[in-house]
Amino acid sequence: MADYLDRIGAGKILIDKDPFSFDWTPPEIVGRDNELNEMATIFHGIDGLNRSCKSVIIGPVGSGKTVLANTFSTKLREKLEGIRDIALAHINCRNYSSTMQVLQRIATTLDPRHPERGFSSGEIIQTIRRNLITHGKHLLLILDEIDVLVRNESAELIYRLLRIDEGREEKGTISLIMVSQEENLMSRFESAIISRLGLSNVLKLEPYNEEQLVNIARQRAELACRKGSISEEVLAKVGRYSAAIGDARLSIELLEAAIRRAEVDGRDEVLTEDIEPSEFRVTSIEPSQVDILSKHQRLVLLGICRRLKKKDLVSSGDAKKLYILVCEEYGVKAKGHTTFWKHLKTLEIEGLIDTKTANSVNGRGRTQHITITNASPGELENRIEKALLRE
Repeated sequence: MADYLDRIGAGKILIDKDPFSFDWTPPEIVGRDNELNEMATIFHGIDGLNRSCKSVIIGPVGSGKTVLANTFSTKLREKLEGIRDIALAHINCRNYSSTMQVLQRIATTLDPRHPERGFSSGEIIQTIRRNLITHGKHLLLILDEIDVLVRNESAELIYRLLRIDEGREEKGTISLIMVSQEENLMSRFESAIISRLGLSNVLKLEPYNEEQLVNIARQRAELACRKGSISEEVLAKVGRYSAAIGDARLSIELLEAAIRRAEVDGRDEVLTEDIEPSEFRVTSIEPSQVDILSKHQRLVLLGICRRLKKKDLVSSGDAKKLYILVCEEYGVKAKGHTTFWKHLKTLEIEGLIDTKTANSVNGRGRTQHITITNASPGELENRIEKALLRE
C-alpha cells in the first residue's frame, strides 16, 4: 500500500475531528453565559403545560447563534424531563427554503411515517398539532436562517405557527426560536407578527472578543487533540487574529488548518508559525487608507509590516528602530521621538495597526506591543512599497 496512506488515522495531534465540524455542538457553550441567562428569562414559565414561548436570536456570522439555540434547547429539555415532554426540531431554512419543505420536515421529525405528498400546508399544520396533543408533547422548534425563508416566500408560515392554538381548547403546542444574521430581520415582519413575538424577546449577539475566541479554540483543542500538542501561545495567536472580526468559525478554522499543517510535517505539536491567518482572512484595509498616509507614516508602517511577516508582535521600541532603518533605505531623515509616536497613534486610529500595553520584560514600566489583525503584513508591505515608488 502507498506510504502516503499511512497518514490516515495516524493522529499525531488530532484524535477526534468532530469538534472541528461545522454542525458540531459543544457540551458547554463558551462565552455566552449572559445570553443563556437571557434565554432562560424569555422562556420563564415554559414548565407550565399551557405555555408557549418565542425568541429571536440575531447576530453576525460566527457569533454562536446556532450553538446558543441548540445548547439552550437541549439543556431545557433535560431540565424539564418528567415535567414536560419536549420534542426538538432544528430546521435550517437554507436547506428547507419553502413553507411546504419546512412543514414536511417538522412532520417527519415527529412521525417518520408521515406521507411526503398529498397534503396542503394547512392540513400538515393540523397534523403536527394533532400529533403533539396525542402524544402529550410540546414542540420546541428552531428555525435557523429564517431570513432565507422570509425572503423566498413571506412570513406567513411564522404567523400561522404563532396562531396554531388560536380558538382551541388545548394551548401551548409550539415554542419557537428563530435565528438570523440579518440585523433588521424584525422590519420584514408585519405588526401582527411583531406583536406576537414581542420585541423584548429579541436577543442580539455581539461578535466574540479576543478572550472568548481563545477560550473557544482552547475548548476545541482539549476535546479534539492530544494533550500538550497545542500551546497557550498558539491559542493566543488564534484568538488575536480571529478577534479582528469576532468570528468563532475563523478561530476554529485557523486552529484546524494549523493542526493539519503540523501533521503534514510529521510533528506532534503545533507551532505559532503554523497559524497562517491570510488563508481565511479577507483583507479589510482599503488601498485609499494607504494612499492618504504621509510619507513618514508609510515608512513607520512599512517597518512594522516587515517585522510582522516573521513575528506575531513588535514592540514600540523595535518599531522605532525599524522606522529608522527604513528611512535610511529610502534616503530620508527620520523624525524625532514625539513625531514617531504621533504617527503610531494615527496608524492605530486609522485601523491599520492594533496595540496592546503590557508589563515590560525587565519589570520596569510598561511597553506597547503592535500587531496587524485585519490584513496580511506581506500584502500590506507590497502596497506601501508601490505607493512609495509613485512619489
